Amino acid sequence: MPLIQTEEAARRLARAIASDLSLYNEEKIVRGIENDSLFEEMSEEIEEGRALYKSRVAPNLYQKNYYDRALVDILVKSKGHIRSCIW
Repeated sequence: MPLIQTEEAARRLARAIASDLSLYNEEKIVRGIENDSLFEEMSEEIEEGRALYKSRVAPNLYQKNYYDRALVDILVKSKGHIRSCIW
């Protein structure tokens, strides 16, 4: 399978992976936000998603941090309704 070469497609893939993480790990995400330990709670899943993302996009696109931005948008910003000491 050829590597993704466009920024738009790289962003879509990053958001799709982050959305899957959110969908299948809701309890861990809630617990992580409540306890200010989200990235520790989700470290294995995040790194697995990162490896998938890196294997599918061109190196110059990987360096643009679309995956990390998608994680923040989907795993953190969209969960602003959860009570937490971090906000």
